[in-house]
Amino acid sequence: IQLDAINWLPNWVERPNSEFRVLVQSAVMADKWVVDGNYSRTRDIVWSRATTLIWLNYSFPVVVYRALSRTLIRIFSKEELYSGNRETFSKAFLSKDSILLWVLKTYFRRRREYLQLLKNVSREKLQILILTSPKETNLFISYLGHS
Repeated sequence: IQLDAINWLPNWVERPNSEFRVLVQSAVMADKWVVDGNYSRTRDIVWSRATTLIWLNYSFPVVVYRALSRTLIRIFSKEELYSGNRETFSKAFLSKDSILLWVLKTYFRRRREYLQLLKNVSREKLQILILTSPKETNLFISYLGHS
């Protein structure tokens, strides 16, 4: 379940909150699912149905590098994203809605917020796995492939 694909309408318009929540609620009613993304406005829905939460708690340089490289690849390849949207140079580098600016502005605040949220989660209902590097993530994926 790709939350960005549910959230973004054509021309980078965000889906209305009530509609977004209904669609996410419907998606997580399946017996088995994996959610890609974490929107605070649907966290209650997703986390209440989840059995495992995996947080890619990567360092700031890794997150910035990945956001920048992914954005540049999407700009030059003209990759179609959600609802026909495409990343552009002006949106990525010159806009107040820049994903890169968002990463720079929110990384440290979000990291503190997630650490606090995870302290308050019942570990009986939700298994939490925090991966702190791409290498650690690759090892985990490798382990899953062998189990």
